[in-house]
Parts: sequence; structure tokens; C-alpha cells
Amino acid sequence: MQIDEQGGKVYGKIVQLFRKPGENPDPICRKCTDHRKNQKIIGMVILEQLEPKGQEWSGGKILDPANGKIYNCKIWLEAGQLKVRGYLGLFFRTQTWQRVK
Repeated sequence: MQIDEQGGKVYGKIVQLFRKPGENPDPICRKCTDHRKNQKIIGMVILEQLEPKGQEWSGGKILDPANGKIYNCKIWLEAGQLKVRGYLGLFFRTQTWQRVK
């Protein structure tokens, strides 16, 4: 994932996938329902429109290419690691993303 700030908002693009042997190394998002449908996942922007709010960036959206669903999103740093939370109403999932050198 490559995360960049553009015009005061944060965006994230997939730059590499870590695939298991036998999995397609360059998959297409067949389950996406918006303009990303049938587009290659590598190079796809999945994190969009996050704005700074205190110690986090929020108010944006994140796409899960595995199921094609789009969730509200916020990100923040905690103990030097990036926390990414996608949520719909009261239901959420938080992941820890680590920087690759």
C-alpha cells in the first residue's frame, strides 16, 4: 500500500500483493460494484478522502477488494504502527498495517 496526501486528504493505493502459491499474482476486482469493477487490484486506490481530525484521519472510505464492499474508514498511528478501521454502523474491523522497507 502506498499512502499519499493530496489536497489535504489521504489516499492509499495497492502497489504489491503477497499471494500464496497458485493464486493469481495480478487479480482483477470482480466483486467491486463501482468504477473499479473488473479493474486490476494492483494500482487500485482503495483508501480515499480521509481528512485530518485530531490525532486521526477519518471521513473517508475504504474498499475491500476481496468482497467488493466499501466501508467508512479512519486511520491513526498507535505505538508507531498504522491502525486502519473500516466500519458500517456499529460493526467494525481494525487492522494493523506495518511499513515495508
